[in-house]
Amino acid sequence: MKKIEAIIRTSKFEDVYEALAEIGIPFMSTYDVKGFGLEHGSSQVYRGTSYNVGFIPRTKIELIATDEQVDPVVSTILKIATTGKVGDGKIFIMDVEEVIRIRTGEIGETAL
Repeated sequence: MKKIEAIIRTSKFEDVYEALAEIGIPFMSTYDVKGFGLEHGSSQVYRGTSYNVGFIPRTKIELIATDEQVDPVVSTILKIATTGKVGDGKIFIMDVEEVIRIRTGEIGETAL
């Protein structure tokens, strides 16, 4: 099993969510996050001086997928979230050792 974290443009979230539901991803967690990368936030000029106005809002998606689901999930996110411009985001893939459903005590993929 793998944990997939994707930080994407907030404007692309609804489309990514719908596309992941279509390929059978039954659950995910989402967060409103702020940060900066190559674009370093936006700047404004006031009286001839440039000021950085802070971090850029993004949406973070977290989900756990079976090994077979990883490639379809990643390709779906890439297909929908890509604009080709700086700031499209990142996808992180990590190993998950175990999953336990608290309500039933199920362990492993059945707990998903």
